[in-house]
Amino acid sequence: MKKNSTNGMDSASSSQDATQWARQPKAPIIMSTVDNLQVLYEDNHLIAVNKRSSDIVQSDASGDITLCQVVGEYVKRKYNKPGDAFIGTVHRLDRPVSGVILYARTTKALSRLSNMFRLRDMQKTYWAVTRPGPSPAEGHIINFLEKNIKTNKSFASDFDGPNKKQSELTYRTVGRSDHYTFVEVQPKTGRHHQIRATLASLGSPIKGDIKYGARRTNDNASIHLHARRIEFIHPVRKTPLSILAPPPEDPVWNEWLRIEVGLAEP
Repeated sequence: MKKNSTNGMDSASSSQDATQWARQPKAPIIMSTVDNLQVLYEDNHLIAVNKRSSDIVQSDASGDITLCQVVGEYVKRKYNKPGDAFIGTVHRLDRPVSGVILYARTTKALSRLSNMFRLRDMQKTYWAVTRPGPSPAEGHIINFLEKNIKTNKSFASDFDGPNKKQSELTYRTVGRSDHYTFVEVQPKTGRHHQIRATLASLGSPIKGDIKYGARRTNDNASIHLHARRIEFIHPVRKTPLSILAPPPEDPVWNEWLRIEVGLAEP
C-alpha cells in the first residue's frame, strides 16, 4: 500500500488512547474492512468515509490495519487497479472517535485539501454527548492547550505559555435526555484532543472518555464524540460539498437523532 505523510490539522496522536484500550472491551470490536467500509462520498479526486470508533487513522503500537490501508484496498478492488491505489491522509480523528474523514485520491487533491485545512477553510461539526452539560449552554471558547506526551493527554488553560497552543471552538447545547446532554461543537482550530479537553475543562466530560473525567468507559471502548459533518469547496471542481456521517447505531445516538428530527420540524 502506498502511503503519504499526514498533512492535516485535526486532533490526533500516533499512539492509541492507552486508557481506553488497556483492558478487553465488553462489547465486540468491529473495525472497518473492504467489505463493510461506509463510503459517504467519492469521486476521482477524493473519498470520504464514516470512521468507526475502533478504526485507527495512523499506525500505532497495536499493529492494527489503518483506515487508510482499508480505503486504498477498497479503491484498488472497486476500480480494478493493477497496483496500489494512491490514498493521501488529509486529517485525523482519535481512535475512539467516529465520523466523517476525508482522503485524497490524487496528489493535487492532497495538496489542496491540506492547504484548506491549514487555512481553516473547512467547516467541521461534531456531536458530543456529555454528563453533565456545559454551563453556559453555549459559548465561544478560546483557550490554550498543553500536551503531555507521556500520558497522551492535553490540558486546557486560560493563559498562554511555553509549549501551549491556542485553541478555539464554539459549542451549543441542542437537547437533553434523562442522563445526558447533547452538545454540537464547531472547532476553529485542530489541536490535540481539543474538543475532549475543552469540554472537560467546562466540567462536561464526554460519555465514555475516562481519560478526561467520564465516570466509566463505554463497553466497546468508544467515546461519544462523532464527526457529524464537514463542509468545504471541492478542491478541483470548485463546487460546495457538505458530507454528513450517520452516528453509530446506539440508543444514546438514536435519541440525539430523534431530537434533531424534532428540531427540524416546523
